[in-house]
Amino acid sequence: MQRLAVFFLIALLARSADLAVDHITVTGSDLKAMEANLAAIGIRYQYGGPHSNHATEMALTSFPDGSYLELMGLQPHADPQAVKAHYWSKQLQGNAGPTAWAVRPDLHTGGIAAEVKRLQAAGVTVSEPERSGRSRPDGVRLEWEASRVGAEPNGTFFPFLIHDFTPREQRAFPSGSPTVSTFRGVTRVIIAVRDLNASIDRYRKAYDLPAPKESTDTALTAREAVFPGTPVILATPLNPASWITARLAQFGEGPCAFVLGSQSNKTPKPITWLNAAKLGWHLGVE
Repeated sequence: MQRLAVFFLIALLARSADLAVDHITVTGSDLKAMEANLAAIGIRYQYGGPHSNHATEMALTSFPDGSYLELMGLQPHADPQAVKAHYWSKQLQGNAGPTAWAVRPDLHTGGIAAEVKRLQAAGVTVSEPERSGRSRPDGVRLEWEASRVGAEPNGTFFPFLIHDFTPREQRAFPSGSPTVSTFRGVTRVIIAVRDLNASIDRYRKAYDLPAPKESTDTALTAREAVFPGTPVILATPLNPASWITARLAQFGEGPCAFVLGSQSNKTPKPITWLNAAKLGWHLGVE
């Protein structure tokens, strides 16, 4: 029995490794406003520089576990056509807040190329890796490749895949260390979905996951499906008056809230929601 239990634990950890959070993305039209809102609740950030797409710029809050929170806004003189063509154009211009997330495939199991093939074999739509990058304010050039998973906008329903050509530490820790130490990292990604059962089936198919634990979250007015050993929580509105219903109508399926892990709590705890009115979006701590 002990051997069987160890086997299942290893299998579960292998699945969760496929969903190791690289970063989460929060979007809006005004980066400085988002930075100010984050600072207002006591979370430090660092400006990361403009992207090479002539549309967006970013700032980030990095955590000790290597994950980070990316604030993405429009460049001051963004090219209107580039903004319109961006896969998060609706979210950026509509101040969506939580928008997307990315995972970094394990290099020991073949990295991004192997994960693309595995997803394709599972019948999941996935693009071939596309190269991108940006220059930090200090002139350091960052280069990476990314693959979209699923037919939805990049990183919304499923996380997109990312792999660095330059040292990842240069992207996650621009100053050489985490921006904050109060939180250990990103622990939960809550994804708003229209059909909970159908969404559960899609995640189980894509990542070979066991059945999730379902419950009602009165704080978020949602019915949730939590996949143990992963950061994934699927949430569907409890009623038409739920804020998630309005969000789905405006932005479609995708992250509606993120959760950070407290350094003082090493095991999952009930989520405490930070001041959403001050922040402008839903961020929790467990």
